[in-house]
Amino acid sequence: MMTARIEHLVTAGTFDLDGGTWELENNVWIVGDDTECVVIDAAHDAGAILAAVGDRTLLGILSTHAHNDHIGAARAVAAATGAPVYLHPDDRMLWDVVYPDAAPDRALEHGQRIAVAGTELQVISTPGHSPGSVCLYAPSFGTLFSGDTLFHGGPGATGRSYSDFPTIIESITTKLLSLPSETVVNTGHGESTSIGAEAPDLPAWIARGH
Repeated sequence: MMTARIEHLVTAGTFDLDGGTWELENNVWIVGDDTECVVIDAAHDAGAILAAVGDRTLLGILSTHAHNDHIGAARAVAAATGAPVYLHPDDRMLWDVVYPDAAPDRALEHGQRIAVAGTELQVISTPGHSPGSVCLYAPSFGTLFSGDTLFHGGPGATGRSYSDFPTIIESITTKLLSLPSETVVNTGHGESTSIGAEAPDLPAWIARGH
């Protein structure tokens, strides 16, 4: 019997890129059981994340991408717990803006499987919002953690440095919309959705071309 569960924490702070700063809230997702867990996107508030982890063994901090709002608390959480920080290598240039003196501990690569609490997360490379963006798919939960690749209402933003609209559409079309339609999509910001809810809007996204 699977004892793993998904926990949700919302943290607040700023997103800084290309000389702009925006206030926003981020979703932090924790997957695990009473003994061990992983954190998906250590955003903004290390204290709140550490409190949510509690006395469990933190196996890893999985970063869907390296924009500062998604990794801002990663090194502090890692220092407090000894957990490694994972990141796709193609986002290293964004990581270096936040942490110029400390590299990520481990790489995330397409097809990689990360075990936690008797279940696993599958890494899906989904460039577009950033070159190294990934999603994490948990088949046992029927759940995708989409970072900033797919939201309720469309794809993630692509109007800033290192992002590309045709690439994110390709990622969503070829790698995400092939998942079961009932797959829950837990996003990096805002409310959750599902693959089936978003798939019919693909032609409209392409037509808008943003």
